[in-house]
Formats: sequence, C-alpha cells, structure tokens
Amino acid sequence: MNVSNLKITIFQAYLFWENTEKNLQNLSLRLSMGVKEKTDLIVLPEMFNTGFSMNAAALAEEMGGHTMNWMKDMAVKYDCVVTGSLIIKEANKFYNRLIWMLPDGTYSQYDKRHLFGMGDEDKHYTAGEDKVIVELKGWKIRLAICYDLRFPVWLRNQNEEYDILLLIASWPDKRSSHWRALIPARAIENLSYVVAVNRVGHDGNEVYHSGHSMCMDPFGNTVYYKPEDEDLYTFSINYEELVKIRRGFPFLKDADQFTIS
Repeated sequence: MNVSNLKITIFQAYLFWENTEKNLQNLSLRLSMGVKEKTDLIVLPEMFNTGFSMNAAALAEEMGGHTMNWMKDMAVKYDCVVTGSLIIKEANKFYNRLIWMLPDGTYSQYDKRHLFGMGDEDKHYTAGEDKVIVELKGWKIRLAICYDLRFPVWLRNQNEEYDILLLIASWPDKRSSHWRALIPARAIENLSYVVAVNRVGHDGNEVYHSGHSMCMDPFGNTVYYKPEDEDLYTFSINYEELVKIRRGFPFLKDADQFTIS
C-alpha cells in the first residue's frame, strides 16, 4: 500500500474567554501569518472558539452555524482539512463536538465520550457513544478529546484500525505531568502516532494552560513538542516509518480482544 507522508499544522493557541468573534478573528490572522507551506491538516484546540466553558446554553451553535462556516472557509483557503471542537446544540442537548471539516464542505464529527466530571462537564453536556475513525491521504485517524486520554480501553488500537490518534484538549498546567506521561504511553501501547494539541494561557476561571502540544511516533519518540508559548507549526510524518516499526515489533497481534458496551 503506497501511502503519502502527511503534513500536519498544529496551532497551540491562546483563546479569548467566551468570545467567538475575537477567537475566530485571531485564529484567522495567525493562520494567515503562520501557514507558509502547503499542509494537509490544521488542528485547533478543544472548544477553540470559546474556551472550555460550561456556559453551553449561551455559547452553543447549531450544526452548520457560524463557526462551522468559518472552518469551511479556512479549509477552502488552505486546501486542507481543519479540525477542532466547539459547543453544539442538537435536539435540546449540548455536545462538545469535534468537527473534521473538508474543503468541499463535507465533514465528520466526534462527540466527546468522557466528560470531565470534576469540572461539571457531565452536568452540562451529553456524552458521545461512538468511536470515529476518519481517513486522510490513506492514513486512518482516530479522533479524541482531552479527558478521553485517561481511558486507554476506549482508545485501544484493535487490529491496527488506526494509524494516528488525534487528540485536542484544554488540559490545565497543574496536571501537565499526566499529559506528558500519557501521550507517549498511548503511542507506544497502540503502535501509532499520537498528535495532541492543547491551548495556552489563562481561561475565564483563572485556570492556566501551558500547552505541551506534541507529536509522538509509535516508539514514543518526539516528532514535535512545544511547552508554554503559543505556537503554529507544521511537520511531516512518514507512513513507511510506521510500517517499519509495526513490522519490526508486531505486538498488537497478541493483544486481548474485547468489546465496549
């Protein structure tokens, strides 16, 4: 199977609290200044248009609303997939929903499975039930959001069903040591790349986020890593390297088989 290398642009962004217009304007400006080469994928943090807010009723948008139209515009402008999550209202329920937006306006969606109870996310949002794997240039990509990182059974790569675990987050600095430990663990145990994009700065609750966005290869080696500062960076990952690692150390074939109810 001949699969191209994948060029990924991550935006470890500062977010303005509960201010969609200001966030979209800032993101547009930073992308126009920072995307200097052709890329296949632009990855934005969790709730990139509002910050990680529990004020769902005031901030939610309908599907196909303002922020999704902005995502489509960015996908067209940069001729690539644009992804990140936002607050969506649907059938009188609120979801922390990741949108995987293609330049032609079609999209996939993933609703956050594990809601952060210590932050009352479960009191304001409805959990998703489905795992979602999308494809880009032959790469199979598993979608996940923030707190999902702590649940390896949910993210287990059974039968090499995905090549990249893509995680977007608003992960606070006070637990950044967990973030830095769990991401390499997910890469190693699943024999996959992990691309994890966090935000930076204080939110409206004075919670500080220190970034530490990263890409780890299937051996847990660092492809990209950035603490503290806002960063817009493009890098490539190599499919042949993934195949080589899996061929040389094919332990996934010995994994336990299970289902999640």
